[in-house]
Amino acid sequence: MMFTWNWTALLCALLSILSVCVADIPQTNYDVIIIGGGPSGLSAASALSRVLRKSVLFDSGEYRNNPTRHMHDVIGNDHVVPAEFRQTAREQISFYNATTFIDQKVTKLEKVGDNVFRATVGEQQYTARKVILGSGVKDNLPNVPGLQEGFGKGIFWCPWCDGFEHRNQSMGVLGSFSEAYGAVRELHPTLNKDVRIYANGTNTTEQIAILDKNHPNWRKVFQAYNVTANNKPILNITRIQDGGVVYDPAIRREFDKFQIYFADNTSEVRGAFITNYDTSQRSDLPAQLGVEMLGSKMNTLRKGLRTSVPGVWGIGDANSDNSTNVPHAMSSGKSAAVYCHVELAQEELDRDVALEKRETEFDEDSFHETTEKQMGSEIQDLYKRLSRR
Repeated sequence: MMFTWNWTALLCALLSILSVCVADIPQTNYDVIIIGGGPSGLSAASALSRVLRKSVLFDSGEYRNNPTRHMHDVIGNDHVVPAEFRQTAREQISFYNATTFIDQKVTKLEKVGDNVFRATVGEQQYTARKVILGSGVKDNLPNVPGLQEGFGKGIFWCPWCDGFEHRNQSMGVLGSFSEAYGAVRELHPTLNKDVRIYANGTNTTEQIAILDKNHPNWRKVFQAYNVTANNKPILNITRIQDGGVVYDPAIRREFDKFQIYFADNTSEVRGAFITNYDTSQRSDLPAQLGVEMLGSKMNTLRKGLRTSVPGVWGIGDANSDNSTNVPHAMSSGKSAAVYCHVELAQEELDRDVALEKRETEFDEDSFHETTEKQMGSEIQDLYKRLSRR
């Protein structure tokens, strides 16, 4: 009688054998996928490398602080060019030989199984058990000619980042009128005493009502500090002097100068501007994963900067802890990496403990009896058949 082998039954038996010996931890290319090559992503990669976690960092080459001349208020890296900072960071991280850098943009990021995430770049796919999103934000600048070109170079959003270099100069405030109070408070009286708000038509009844609600004493403050406002629609902002060329390195002052033109054909000159524009997520990858948002930011109020998606962390400017600077980005990257590593380690510990317990409780006679029940006598028949050859 011709022998027929039940390959399906054999496969099921082998899988059953493996399940006795191996706990449920998926096999992936990497431990962690990191999205973003700015300070937050680099900090996460550094922390993971120090504990020899295998990670892959995807860098799209888009950085919020890329237009700025120098980074500031970063201990040990004050007044460093952002690109030089990133290059040095990569070199230091590469020493540990644990992080792979891929300078391409991830087009698709998805959860494809229990504890498995997959990133797609072109035709290539990469898998990991965890994801850290340092995907950044973008500033929603209005379509005013000259604004984008001057952004980061005399037109800035953070007084800690660039205010010192433009101290004691005439300062303009750009953005919604209702947001101007915060800029005045941060600038005056230590950095700039000559402050003028360019509201671009937003000095309206509705905006004033918001100010009245949030800062009831704003009128007294503006009067005491001699803060004035211009509500004319802005046509363009033209650079008439470059602080990257005209500067005093001894006292670290940059002498930018701009002429701001209005719809009524008038103009004014300011040394620098601070902005109050909204931001939005630079990447759609958090949305692809279904990450819950808090306003325009990833909701990371959970412990360790976790997002609403298990196994996914949000770091840097894109998360919801309302801080946007390089030290914050680095701190958040380190924090998320620590929690990420501990979570991975706990999963592995649970696996190893379960494996040890199973090996201790393993009964060979019982194992063979179970296997024979699953597959009948087909394995024995196969052995007999082969031995007759």
